[in-house]
Amino acid sequence: MSFKIGIVGLPNVGKSTIFKAITKKQVEAENYPFCTIDPNVGVVEVPDKRVEALSQISNSEKTIHTTVEFVDIAGLVKDAHKGRGLGNRFLSHIREVDAIVEVLRDFEDKNVAHTQEGIGVERDKQIIDFELMIADIQLIDKVLMKIEKDARSGDKESTVKLSVLQKAKNFLEKEKMLKDLVLEEKEKEAIKEFNFLTDKPIIYLKNIDLRVEGYDEKDDYIQINAKIEEEVADLKEEEKKEYLQSLNIKQSGLDKLIKKSYQALDLISFFTSGEKETRAWTVERNSLAPVAAGRIHSDFEKYFIRAEIISYDDFIECNGWSGGKEKGKVKDKGRDYIVKDGDVIFFKVDKR
Repeated sequence: MSFKIGIVGLPNVGKSTIFKAITKKQVEAENYPFCTIDPNVGVVEVPDKRVEALSQISNSEKTIHTTVEFVDIAGLVKDAHKGRGLGNRFLSHIREVDAIVEVLRDFEDKNVAHTQEGIGVERDKQIIDFELMIADIQLIDKVLMKIEKDARSGDKESTVKLSVLQKAKNFLEKEKMLKDLVLEEKEKEAIKEFNFLTDKPIIYLKNIDLRVEGYDEKDDYIQINAKIEEEVADLKEEEKKEYLQSLNIKQSGLDKLIKKSYQALDLISFFTSGEKETRAWTVERNSLAPVAAGRIHSDFEKYFIRAEIISYDDFIECNGWSGGKEKGKVKDKGRDYIVKDGDVIFFKVDKR
């Protein structure tokens, strides 16, 4: 399961530079607005030291990390909903992502033009959030007429949709994000198909000055420096570690962003490990064992019998499956088992 993160921001905030650094994918990053028109996409490995440790113990032929997909989306401007800049035609790209990263400029550089009056992190955040809210209101207005007609005809599903869409529109018109709107389960299901922008997890990322030392966490923001991330992107792991330590940076921007993304989407990792392959997999928290099996192959969920499970720590301490079984650390679990982060699992399925 690869999940998709959309990177958005006003023009000239370092959005494409950050994308280039974390994906090692060369994209245009020129100093003028709207350079990025079509979304650039890059798939990167999720850094997790546990994968290598498991692979070493199992003496695996292959070591495979789970992945995250980053989408670099065109620069947004104030009043995009009125057609300014590129307008909001690119917002369809954002609707397809699982979470949104808003890149906000918190650096000064006379060689990089501002599209607003100087630095204003909160102002820029409000501009982007407002455009996302307006886009959601416009979508509701677009579909409301048809749903009202279907509801009048007595269609029960449309009646529920009509009620929740009206509730959502009222909430948005108060300049509140839909992710903060409290809904019943049936209401959540009713509007899931519309893929509202403000209902997605949003991660706020400050692109800070070069002169800063360290990446202190403040409020709800991730702080990174795009230029530093670009410099370390192609370094070997040991060189990268030493360089970041010299700047008092404990984690790279990518590692911080991945961690925050996992938290925002409420995801966990489980592992499969053997001689042929050690691999990390991603599922939503509180997923049942058959659902996790389905991540490996869709048929595995249907034909799931049981799972042999050992925790990552026990696998390492017992030096693999054999030691884990000898010490009673490997447990047999059925369909009702809730997978935990760090579980190492061997699935048993009906091979029909």
